[in-house]
Amino acid sequence: MYKVFVNDKPLFLTNEVAKETDFQLFLLESVDIEQLIVKMFNNKIKKAYLYYPDEKEILKKVKEKIPVAKAGGGLVYNKKSEVLFIYRNGKWDLPKGGKEKGEDIELTAMREVEEETGVGKLKIKKKLQKTYHIFKRNGRYKLKVTHWFEMTSTFSGELIPQANEGIEKVAWLNPEQIQEALKNSYENIKLLFEVAE
Repeated sequence: MYKVFVNDKPLFLTNEVAKETDFQLFLLESVDIEQLIVKMFNNKIKKAYLYYPDEKEILKKVKEKIPVAKAGGGLVYNKKSEVLFIYRNGKWDLPKGGKEKGEDIELTAMREVEEETGVGKLKIKKKLQKTYHIFKRNGRYKLKVTHWFEMTSTFSGELIPQANEGIEKVAWLNPEQIQEALKNSYENIKLLFEVAE
């Protein structure tokens, strides 16, 4: 099962039909995916399941119905085991951004972390899960697939928020501050910490 966030509301891609009642179930083959997304963005639907019988094919089928944007991002630790966060659009987030043509995803993740925060000396430790969310750009909905990497950095210089990307501040947060920040973050960011703990 995949969890895609639409305006922080979960859209589950599943090959199982459950007998629950707190969500709406749609058939992937026949659903007007744009209408469903609009309803979720407008809070008409709080939680939905998209059903397709073949779990291996479900994500591919969704990608046929909605354009995909690939991104890379970092869960970056410093020597004190603090995590690098950015603050943008009134929420705490992790640095990430779109893949450029011909760039491999690890490079995208490291480049974006450095551009958005000013933090260099990055080393990838391991690949983390991918997260999925739907956003609207230039009047079109897109599925953003973000590849996350756990990274470390020995960087000790000044943190520089990338203002032209709307980033207001950059901070290293300790475990206590992280818990506080996650109360004002995105659902897909919270997923990374559920696994990390």
